[in-house]
Amino acid sequence: MGAAFLMAMSAVGPGFLTQTAAFTGQLGADFGFAILVCILVDIGVQLNIWRIICVSGKKAQTIANELVPGLGYLLTTLIVIGGLTFNIGNIGGVGLGFNVLFGITPENGALIGGAIALVIFLVRNALIVMDRTVQVLAAVKVLLIIFIVAISSPPVGQAALHTFVPSHIDFYSIVTIVGGTVGGYISFSGGHRLLEGGLKGKESIRYINGGALTGIGVASIIRVLLFLAALAVIAEGFKLNPLNPAASIFSAAAGDFGYKFFGLVLLAAGMTSTLGSTFTSVSFLDYSKAESETNIYHKLRPYLIIFFIVFSTAVFYFIGSPAKVLLMVGAINGLILPIALAILLVAVTKKKIMGEFYKHPIWLTIFGWIIVVFMAYAGIQSVIKGFSSIF
Repeated sequence: MGAAFLMAMSAVGPGFLTQTAAFTGQLGADFGFAILVCILVDIGVQLNIWRIICVSGKKAQTIANELVPGLGYLLTTLIVIGGLTFNIGNIGGVGLGFNVLFGITPENGALIGGAIALVIFLVRNALIVMDRTVQVLAAVKVLLIIFIVAISSPPVGQAALHTFVPSHIDFYSIVTIVGGTVGGYISFSGGHRLLEGGLKGKESIRYINGGALTGIGVASIIRVLLFLAALAVIAEGFKLNPLNPAASIFSAAAGDFGYKFFGLVLLAAGMTSTLGSTFTSVSFLDYSKAESETNIYHKLRPYLIIFFIVFSTAVFYFIGSPAKVLLMVGAINGLILPIALAILLVAVTKKKIMGEFYKHPIWLTIFGWIIVVFMAYAGIQSVIKGFSSIF
């Protein structure tokens, strides 16, 4: 459950709130198709990556290095840079949440959020504390979004129709929402958390699948509910504020009370994503062969965590949290996804990596390669669109 909720809450952080609100405002009910694609990609990606990592008993960067020497370092670079950039937005989300709830400046709120994250990671039994914190904040987030949907009466029929039969398909929105909720560090958070908890080998497949499907289910529920809430507001003719489209949804649905709810949702989203991004990105710096607490990674880990959180907080405090960066990094993570998944799908065919007696399910392999091809194509289309808009 710790792995499931870590993955799910990493997937629906401040970037997701911003992306869903912004794209629903632009595309209306057609954005439901992007949500559907996101959920299907989530299933194919998470089931593949969790299983390959945990059955092999090796973290993704180690698998990549064993496949092609040096490839793991490239993967680590891509994941850590993306995770670090996203974490600026995550810690900014915490700061903005404190600002909405208590009126303190977002910068000071970010300092408080960063301090809380450091305490969680540096106490004894830190991973257990992280798991419990994420689960409690997940419950808060889900209940509040359910309340907003319940009072906003979304056009469910229109949403369902356009989800399966869209009048327009926007590849940039698909790549961005998939990249922001499945790509980059997010797809590895659950698998690496299971390894840290000691679950590995073929005998753990039942737990691997259960954790992955639980995480996918929780994240998917939040994706659908937030989309419906945004669509309900737009259907009433309300224009979302481009500077803070997610806040507009809650304010339009429930006034000042809803705005305070938004602050609590944003605080929960930012905090859980900060924990997920920090844990997963730092785990990609582990190249130690031994699992002993005395190895160099375990000695350096507290300092790496401190740097990761302090750097993200400092950037937000002195520079600010650019909303456009969250959208851009989501698109970049969408491009990282087919590369990372392709590496693991090739690796799963190698007995020296997976062991003599493991055979990956054919349907998962096919599903995975379909996602690689689709996301590569969609990513290229979105890049072409981006460059054409610049020039």
